[in-house]
Amino acid sequence: SGSLYLRGAAAVRTSHGVPPAPAGDEVAGRRPAQPEPEKPAMRRRTWLLLALLGLGMAWGGLPRGREMGSMALIRTLGVDWEDGQYVVTASTGRRARGFPGEEAMEPLILSARRDTLSAALAAVAAGSEQEVYFGYVDQLLLGEGQSCRGVEDIFAYVARDAQLSLAARLWVIRGDTARTALEAGGDRGVESRLATLAADGERGLSIRPRRVGEMYTQLLERGCAYAPALTVGEAELTAAGYAVFAGDKLAGYLEEESARGLALLLGHPLTEVVEIALPGGRAAARITGAKTVSRFTGPEGRLRLTCRVTAELAEGNGPLSETERETVCRRLESLAEHEVTSALEQMRAWKADCAELGPRAALSD
Repeated sequence: SGSLYLRGAAAVRTSHGVPPAPAGDEVAGRRPAQPEPEKPAMRRRTWLLLALLGLGMAWGGLPRGREMGSMALIRTLGVDWEDGQYVVTASTGRRARGFPGEEAMEPLILSARRDTLSAALAAVAAGSEQEVYFGYVDQLLLGEGQSCRGVEDIFAYVARDAQLSLAARLWVIRGDTARTALEAGGDRGVESRLATLAADGERGLSIRPRRVGEMYTQLLERGCAYAPALTVGEAELTAAGYAVFAGDKLAGYLEEESARGLALLLGHPLTEVVEIALPGGRAAARITGAKTVSRFTGPEGRLRLTCRVTAELAEGNGPLSETERETVCRRLESLAEHEVTSALEQMRAWKADCAELGPRAALSD
């Protein structure tokens, strides 16, 4: 087909390259009417755009662009309370580069402080050139300052937020801040260490981990709760017993025999090898289980506890005689009583029945 020529509002198609016949006005020798000048709408839009650019520069510049297809997935979140403000620190952990065989990138750590928790989280997200996503947070660290101030508002925010999850594991940083704990991981991050501590706790090799939702529920229903505590060591995070909360505020810590006593009361004993001197040598027994029954007795309603501990012989010179078995049982019984009593005395002083012995006794009657 031929070309399409436009003149004013008319369109004429030609064939075989022959030019179109002149319009009527040109045939008559008259000058054709001139088209109306173009309206300056485009010019006005250009000036408006330039004005907006100028205003953006006057107000501190335009928002920074984010990398296409790039997202920072936050794995660990830390919350502190310093000088009347929330300090939120977020870590991605070590990140894959996206190509097989390449070494993972070091963690991205972001931090911001604001008067409210929501503003601090928003500032953390705004501080990265990547899009920040909190939906993968599976570890929540609370600094000691925040724990002493109160934790219920933190848990309530997590419960309301669309991205954060009550299934995240909770840790209290003893004697330090959550930000210090996150930065202590260096180029490797703290995520792998926290995962190891949680796995050890599930197997009874270390303090037992807790979920945010578990502790929040206990606080709301019982008015007290416990959480695993960590200290920031020179090389890595270290288990440091349990943090006990009376109300939503930190009351103190159960450590060593007191922490083992709480574990016995909860029915999740820490794996403990006990060495026992016997007439024919030495033996070693390993505590493997515990069950505590609580009841109210007498007219005054005194609380009576019965803690049954199971153990296995880890090492010894052959089968034990009856006398040796009694010696081992008495030693384990004495040790368990000492540990449970130590935990009970501290919880009684704090008025925090975080082992829920009272409610369990009420249900047993």
